[in-house]
Amino acid sequence: MRRKPSIPPAQPGLFENLDNFRERQNAGFELFPPDEMERIAAQHVKDTAIDEMAPLSPTDKIFFMSFGSGSSGNCSYIGDRQGGFLIDAGIDARKVTADLVRNGISTDRVMGIILTHDHHDHIAQAYQLLRANRHMRLYCTPRAFNGILRRHNISRRIKDYHVPVYKEFPFTMGNFTITPFEVMHDGADNAGFSITRGERSITIATDLGCISPRVDHYMRLADTIIIEANYDLGMLDNGAYPEYLKARIRAENGHLDNRVTASFLASIYTSRLRSVFLCHLSHDNNTPSTAFNAVADALAPIGITHIGNLMTSPADVIKPQINIIPLPRHDTTPLYSI
Repeated sequence: MRRKPSIPPAQPGLFENLDNFRERQNAGFELFPPDEMERIAAQHVKDTAIDEMAPLSPTDKIFFMSFGSGSSGNCSYIGDRQGGFLIDAGIDARKVTADLVRNGISTDRVMGIILTHDHHDHIAQAYQLLRANRHMRLYCTPRAFNGILRRHNISRRIKDYHVPVYKEFPFTMGNFTITPFEVMHDGADNAGFSITRGERSITIATDLGCISPRVDHYMRLADTIIIEANYDLGMLDNGAYPEYLKARIRAENGHLDNRVTASFLASIYTSRLRSVFLCHLSHDNNTPSTAFNAVADALAPIGITHIGNLMTSPADVIKPQINIIPLPRHDTTPLYSI
């Protein structure tokens, strides 16, 4: 009798579990039973003005919120007044649900999850979110999906939710058109996403080791950019990581140095670029102020000195030329109108 093959244990990604993580800060965070969560979500939507607004136009606002960004977990939300979707699913599903509800977004307005790649900090809670919200679908390339099944101890029922997407082939969710594109990282078939709605364009590329031609192309189309600024080279070089790991982080399929990100943003800046969210900051080899200052220093020589940082001092800069926002590793941001 042939033995049934066992499912291999989850394998960590290259850069997972390396940082000395601090505890997540969930002050005021509550967990609700499913029935209560649905009731609260419905009441929040009823109480907000979201359903009372005029019909959407191509220039209407888009909303963005990050639930955490870094090697301990990644998940964010993009939507409009009719609905939206999650990018990655590495943050506790109950926290994501409660924070959406707290901002007047019930999960029945979340159409699906798009995955950038198969590392644990981006997919750990995907099945939990899908199982609790059976209308949602999981959008990623077939190779990325196979990487999830191969590398992680995850229910094979996740196949019921998978919608295959392909790089350079747009697909739609609600009012959004989403185009996956190639990025260089050490996962299975890593993707960035160009997200358009009417005249608006958002590009996200997290976990990448270099600015490839496709990254350059789609970043230049965007008025809002979400891009990695993982490490400060000096902090990495002088830090405690072993040399082989430092080399792998610096590699073209590793992570982005602040100065590389900053120089690139300065090279593509136009007045159309409104906001830049810096994501996936390292705990050991970076700080929010270090990443912010690197970008500000790169922009100054081209005359961009009036910079807003909505995470720290939203009232300090009136009508900034651009907003630069380092995303927190563990905490949920406000729901930004971008």
